[in-house]
Amino acid sequence: METGSLRGVLLGTAALALTLAIATSAEAKGCIKGAIVGGAAGHLAHHTLLGAAAGCVIGHHEAAKKEKEREQQNEPANAAPVAAPDPGKYQ
Repeated sequence: METGSLRGVLLGTAALALTLAIATSAEAKGCIKGAIVGGAAGHLAHHTLLGAAAGCVIGHHEAAKKEKEREQQNEPANAAPVAAPDPGKYQ
């Protein structure tokens, strides 16, 4: 096994462990999945840690966006507005 490939594996493992530690201590939906994908892509470009960090940020952003869309879909779209009382009716 070459020293370079062993170093990459160790850095990738360290990045994953760091990402898991951060993601479990903070509420970061999508971070772990994004970090794994970003770390793998970054590993191909010899920037594993940078890829994992960027993947975490992007994954969290996408998860938050999906959550917001899900909340908007659950709101009643055709809710009738409440009409204000006619002030002349009671005089």
